[in-house]
Amino acid sequence: MELMVPVKGGEVWADDSGGDGLPLVLLHPGIGDSRIWDTVGPRLAQRQRVIRYDVRGYGRSPAPTAQYSLVEDLVAVLNHFELSRVVLAGSSMGAATAVSLALSDPSRVAALALLCPGVTGCPGLVSQELMAEIEALAMAGDMDGLVALGLRTWAAAGADGDAEAAAQLRAAIPAWFSNYPHQVPDPPAFERLGELDTPCVLALGERDQPEVVQCNEEMAARIPGCRLVRLPGCDHLPTLREPETVAGLVLELCDRVR
Repeated sequence: MELMVPVKGGEVWADDSGGDGLPLVLLHPGIGDSRIWDTVGPRLAQRQRVIRYDVRGYGRSPAPTAQYSLVEDLVAVLNHFELSRVVLAGSSMGAATAVSLALSDPSRVAALALLCPGVTGCPGLVSQELMAEIEALAMAGDMDGLVALGLRTWAAAGADGDAEAAAQLRAAIPAWFSNYPHQVPDPPAFERLGELDTPCVLALGERDQPEVVQCNEEMAARIPGCRLVRLPGCDHLPTLREPETVAGLVLELCDRVR
């Protein structure tokens, strides 16, 4: 069931597969929207009630017109569906949101599946050189250049052309700029990872950016009991590169807390 969910000062598109049992909420990365779960979602929905949504400005959600935070919007989505306890599976930006909620309201998060995760407060996660290059291309209005940069940076494991990753990037990039004036950062979480007390699996792509790989290794070391899974042929897009592996990891985690 697709619907628009009200959030503070706006609305977001969401989809609910329906079903019983402990719900699974899928959170997309900043380099794609919720369609990045298309390769994984149907298998997950065979076993779980699956809910996914587009962050403001991404996919089918309108661009923001008021201040918002990622974790507050996640809470609004959970409240709309009357979900008191969920498993969160997040990719990159979505994983950072999942961690933030698990720290701010641990009773609400039954388990965490973190895919090539970001995390607030991790020093050096995004290099100044990369930010400068993005800014220069944006100032020039060079969408093709931004997509090419994104493919080089986050999609190193893709074949020439990599149409699927390129389409995700092209759809997501406008949100980087429409959201920037309105998004309020969630509090730093990196130094608080040791407080997490929930089953957790963290999958890192060994062909991801070195800064991300290092951050992911440190995250796994700091999160008590975290299972670290290395994906040797994967970049920053595990749901596109290894959908069967991702589905298996998420379902195994759900089974642990069923």
